[in-house]
Amino acid sequence: MTPRFRDRPRVRTGLSVVPSLFTIGNMFAGYFSLASTMSGNYDAAAIAIFVGAVLDTLDGRIARLTGTASEFGTQLDSLADLLTFGVAPAVLALNWGLSSLRDAPGEIFQDLYNLGWLATFGFVVAGALRLARFNLLTLKPSDTPASKRHFVGLPTPAAAGVIAAVVHFHKAPVTQVAWAELWSILIAVLSFLMISTVRYPSFKDVDLKKPLPRSALLGCALLIGLVLLYSELTLLILAFLYVGSRPAARIVGAVRARIARGRETTGRGAEPHGGRS
Repeated sequence: MTPRFRDRPRVRTGLSVVPSLFTIGNMFAGYFSLASTMSGNYDAAAIAIFVGAVLDTLDGRIARLTGTASEFGTQLDSLADLLTFGVAPAVLALNWGLSSLRDAPGEIFQDLYNLGWLATFGFVVAGALRLARFNLLTLKPSDTPASKRHFVGLPTPAAAGVIAAVVHFHKAPVTQVAWAELWSILIAVLSFLMISTVRYPSFKDVDLKKPLPRSALLGCALLIGLVLLYSELTLLILAFLYVGSRPAARIVGAVRARIARGRETTGRGAEPHGGRS
C-alpha cells in the first residue's frame, strides 16, 4: 500500500477541522453583531449577520464536499445559528426598531416597547424551535430526494436576513410609531414562518462538482456585482423575494384550486339543461 493511501484517514481528520472553523467564524459574526448593536452601529450589526450567513453556507458545503460531516458539527452549527440568526437579529430589531421612539408619549412608548420585546423574544424562541426541528430531521433518513431540496419552515438565516436587509437599507433607526408597529408585525410574521410547515428551497441539490452552465455563471457574476455596487437595495429585494415566494405560491395555488372547483360546480349544474333541442 502506497503512503498516499495510508495517509488518507489523517488527511480527512485534518480536513474535519475546516468546517468547524467556518462555524466559529459564524459565531464571531453573531457576537460582533451584538456588540455593534449595543454601541449603536446598526449597519455594521446588519452586515455582520450577512457575513455569518455566508459562513454558515460554506461550512455545510465544505463538510459535504470533504466528507467530514458529523453530528458534532451539526450541533455546533445549530448553536452558532441560534446566536447569529436568533439572538443577534432579535436584539438588533429591538434596538433599531423601538428604542428611538423617545418622542412618543410615555404610555405609548412603553406599550410599543413591550410589544416589540415580546415579538423579538418570540423570534428567538421560534428560531430555537426551528433549529431543533432541523436537527431532528437531519438525524432521520430522507425518504425522497425532494426532502433534500426543501427546508420545512423558513430557515433562520433567511429570517435574520430580512431584519438585516431592512436595517442595512434604512440605516437610521425607526422614530415613528406607525413604522414601529409594522416592524413588530413583521418580526411576528417571520417567527410564524420559521415554525410553519411552509417548504422553502434549500439549493442543496446544486452539485458544485459539476461545471455550471454559462448562463448560471453569468447570473452569479451579475448578482455579485449588484450586491457589491447596490447592496442596500439588492439584499432587500432578495430577502423579501425568498421569504415571500412560498407563501405567495400557496396563496396562488389555493385561489386556482378554488376557481377550478367553482368551474366544476358550474359545469355540473349546467349539464341537465343541455343536449336536446
